[in-house]
Amino acid sequence: MTEKDPGVLSLDEIEEIEKLTLRWIFQAVYDFGMEAHEIFLKSPDSVKDIAEDITRELLDRLSGFNVQQRVYGNVDYKKARYVILPEQTVRQTLFIDSKAEKENRSATIQMSQTSMWVRQRRSDTEVNEKGSLPEISEYGGKHYLTTTCLIHFMYHDDEEGAHHLREVTIAAIPNGKLQERYNPTVDDGIWLAGRNAPTLGEDFRVRVSFDRLKGKASWRIQTLTYDQEKQECLGSWQL
Repeated sequence: MTEKDPGVLSLDEIEEIEKLTLRWIFQAVYDFGMEAHEIFLKSPDSVKDIAEDITRELLDRLSGFNVQQRVYGNVDYKKARYVILPEQTVRQTLFIDSKAEKENRSATIQMSQTSMWVRQRRSDTEVNEKGSLPEISEYGGKHYLTTTCLIHFMYHDDEEGAHHLREVTIAAIPNGKLQERYNPTVDDGIWLAGRNAPTLGEDFRVRVSFDRLKGKASWRIQTLTYDQEKQECLGSWQL
């Protein structure tokens, strides 16, 4: 089987690899089922720590074609992998971050978690910030396609303070090579203003809008819901 250099992949091939990766993550979350709901309900940890633990466990259970190469990044789960396609193999560095919030419209990412430029308007000011992840990573003299995804847990608290998991949104953030398809200008993109205060010297952050990303490519946002009464995890892949 031919191994293809990620640097010569077409834009459509990058899209297909990101779609295949999101399908794998979707299946891992779906197979984990109501166990995620149970952990949220019973764990004494903070919701952030619960989300991180669930993300690592569910992905380790549905292991892929891993490469024995350590990778570095500011996310909850990171792996060097092979993406096995019918006609070729591509090396990939996969970065997955988890979020736990009481809303499901967007998620905050740091610039160390994307290879895209963030082009947007903030208070009539044009912003053009480059994510610090490379589009193509290099480890041990080998090239890897950089892929970033999010697993966003939406929950609510009852009167006793117990956390009830309601929904998981899984999002595939485009590789920076797809910039012109997803965020070509400050007026055409997938971003919302992040929760950072420049006057306080806080690092620049941005929120990815699930609706805007879905509007660009509907498959990039997938959702699973949890029916506590029926004890079911529900959802199907959306094209």
